[in-house]
Amino acid sequence: MENYTYNSLTLELEGLKVTKTSKYPVFVILLLTYGFILIANVGIMVLIWTERSLQQPMYLLFCNLSINDVMGNSLLVPRVLADILVPSSERFIHYYECVMQAFILHMFGANAHTVLMIMAFDRYIAICNPLQYATIMTDKMVIKLTVSAWGVAFVLVGILLGLTIRLNRCRTRITNPYCDNASLFKLSCESVFINNVYGLTFTVVLLSSSIGSIILTYAKITAACLTSKSKSLNSKALKTCSTHLCLYLIMLLSGMILIILHRFPQYADYGKISAILFHVIPGSLNPIIYGLQSQEIHKCLSNMRHLKKVTPSF
Repeated sequence: MENYTYNSLTLELEGLKVTKTSKYPVFVILLLTYGFILIANVGIMVLIWTERSLQQPMYLLFCNLSINDVMGNSLLVPRVLADILVPSSERFIHYYECVMQAFILHMFGANAHTVLMIMAFDRYIAICNPLQYATIMTDKMVIKLTVSAWGVAFVLVGILLGLTIRLNRCRTRITNPYCDNASLFKLSCESVFINNVYGLTFTVVLLSSSIGSIILTYAKITAACLTSKSKSLNSKALKTCSTHLCLYLIMLLSGMILIILHRFPQYADYGKISAILFHVIPGSLNPIIYGLQSQEIHKCLSNMRHLKKVTPSF
């Protein structure tokens, strides 16, 4: 008969399975990647907030994505790095820390969708209604869109974790590399039917809203470009929309791979790796793609380099 420990505050975290020979290379690669995520995203945010020419709705909304990437990876990667250096039998996490980690990481996933949705709205207004853009996308509108993106994610994830916290726990082992909602409610011996129903509804609503809004927005943008004879409009649409769409597809593809691998228990180790890559890849690529495609960011960076060269040293 299996022994149960009810409502224990100490949980076992299985984490990544790494061999002794691969432990340090994996640690170094992950540490360097995390350092790049911090430097690139924080650098983009500082540049946008300090340069007046970049204080436009498009870049201010992108700051939300950088904040989200820094927040999600700062909670996940340091913990994974610490666990890599510790034997699997000694990887423990407090229940409340586990809940907080699950909340922040689900916020990361939900925010990625909601922020990209409001960025799509901004691109739609800029390309389809360029004459009204300044009157629509005011500072107040940017604040409203930002609050809406984070507020919707907060409410949805709050309900998701709230339904899980109410359950009594009879198990202590989490088989994932980090805490998430599914890992937490699987610790319970009670019925988790409501959790499964809401979790499925949460995923379907978020994905359908996200994909639907992106398809609708880009359909209207495409129609506007086809009917317009302005080369400058079409060039602007191609540059800004290709960047936004690329960010969205990276996020969507990373999430889809994770969801698919969850369906195949025999590939559990690959699922753990994809779970970490879901956070690391978008956080690494988002600032690169956005920075490379933005002429304004290029100009600011080149001006800064030029000033450093011409500034005399004493």
